[in-house]
This record gives sequence, structure tokens and C-alpha cells, in this order.
Amino acid sequence: MSDRPNIVIVTGISGAGKSTALRALEDVGFDAVDNPPLTLASALIEGGVGSVGLAIGVDVRSRGFSTESVLRLLEDYPGIRLMYLDCDVDVAVRRFTETRRRHPLVEAGSPAGGISREQVFLSPLREHAERVIDTSLLTGRELQRLVQAAFGAGADRPLHIAIESFSFPKGTPRGADLVFDVRFLMNPHYQITLRPLTGLDAQVAAFIATDPNFQPFVKKLQDLLLFLLPLYEQEGKSYLTVAIGCTGGRHRSVTLTEHLGAFLTERGWPVRLGHWEIERRSPMDVVEGEAGGAK
Repeated sequence: MSDRPNIVIVTGISGAGKSTALRALEDVGFDAVDNPPLTLASALIEGGVGSVGLAIGVDVRSRGFSTESVLRLLEDYPGIRLMYLDCDVDVAVRRFTETRRRHPLVEAGSPAGGISREQVFLSPLREHAERVIDTSLLTGRELQRLVQAAFGAGADRPLHIAIESFSFPKGTPRGADLVFDVRFLMNPHYQITLRPLTGLDAQVAAFIATDPNFQPFVKKLQDLLLFLLPLYEQEGKSYLTVAIGCTGGRHRSVTLTEHLGAFLTERGWPVRLGHWEIERRSPMDVVEGEAGGAK
């Protein structure tokens, strides 16, 4: 593991989920500070990092904030990692409307103009970020999982892996690095007793395993990942998302996700699993009332 201090600056447009991301890091042991004056950021960093790390949230509301001041911090402290949270303008507008909070760059009226200006203003930070997370379609729990996998401490390997099951008709997960289609496998949906279950149930997993194509496919997929992961790690990639899809996103893709996750975990890779159609909730809960940033 690297000896560099685990310091993460969390920034991005208002309403994209900064408070949720900071709470996710705090939950895994980071000391988290939200919106300190930028003049105090150096003192926080030099004051020492806790046993896990330090997370500092900054945005346009922070006193003394400018993109130049944040970039200067990155130059002065090379170990700092920058995470940028973004989302579609219409999604951010819905979040502000739901929470009835005012955008910091808009005195009155729709926040759309302020959000667009904010995206342009923050674009240099987006370009320099180690990790950009688009939260437009994410729930709060999904964002927490992504943040903790990408920046959480304690794993012995620098490459963190997320494996997610999903439904093709509802769209491929944003940010997926590798996408696999398992709709060629026998579908438990057409079995009356299996239809109400999910790929987490042993009966469904056993049914899918009877498909003659299951084992050959799994073996090739395992071999492919064992070949690719060290190469990604060597290249310096810190986070990899593998998406496995089927029609409904509740049976075949779930079983394959669980199977692959167990396989890689046994071989020492840090893996987090997610099942979009089992966990799916409204995208609005990503910010849990923080659209104006006050949380």
C-alpha cells in the first residue's frame, strides 16, 4: 500500500451529493470537514491525518473559494486526491425544487442558470480530478458505495473493483468500464416458482448453473479478469466498474455478479457488489435534502 497520506478533497456542483460523499468517507473512518475557509485548508492538512485519512469538502460556498486556490493545494501537497461530483442540470434542478433550497449563485428563480455557470466555473477542477462521479442516476446508497470503494482505506491493493448487476432495458450503468451481457443464459423468469425470487436465492443460482453455457462462460470471464486486473493496476487505475446485465436485472446478472465477486474476493481483490434492480430507489435520495449544500 502507498505511504502517501490519504487526503481527499471533495468538490463539484451544488446538489450533486457532496454531503453524501463526505458522510460515506466518514463512515469508513475518515476525519471529514465540510466547507472550511480555503485559508484554513493548509492548516488542516498539516495538522495531521487520522488513522484512515482526511476528507475536505469545498465548493462555491466555501469562504475564499476559487479553482486556482484548490489547484494550488494540489500542487503544494502532491499526495492529495481530488474527487469531483457532477450531475445533469435537469437532475440538479429537480433536487433543488424538491428541497426548496436556493442555489448559491442564484438570488431568485430557477437554479438552472446558476448550475450551468457553476459547471463552467468548476471545469478546471473536473479536468484535474482523480475520480469524476456522475450522480444523475445514483441513489444515496450507490454513491456511498462508489465513494468508499474508490477512496476508502484499508485494502492492500490500489485497484478497487465494483461489480454491478443491471437491466439492459433500463440502461447501462454510467461509468462502467467493462460491460457483459448474460441474456444468452436460461432465464429463471419463465419458471413460475423462480420468478418472484432473485439471483441471490440458491434456487435461482442452481437453475442458472444448469445451463450448459454457464460454466464455460464463467471460466472465460474469470480468466479475462485475472489477465486484465494486474494490467489496470500496473497502469495506475484506482477504480474499476464491471457491469453485468440481463433483461430484468434480477436473476441472471445478479447470480453472475455474486459468483464473480466471490471469485475475485477469494483471490485478494477488494470488491464491492451492487444490484441496481434490487436496490433501485428514486434518484432524489442521493442528496437526502442537501441540494442547497447545507448538511
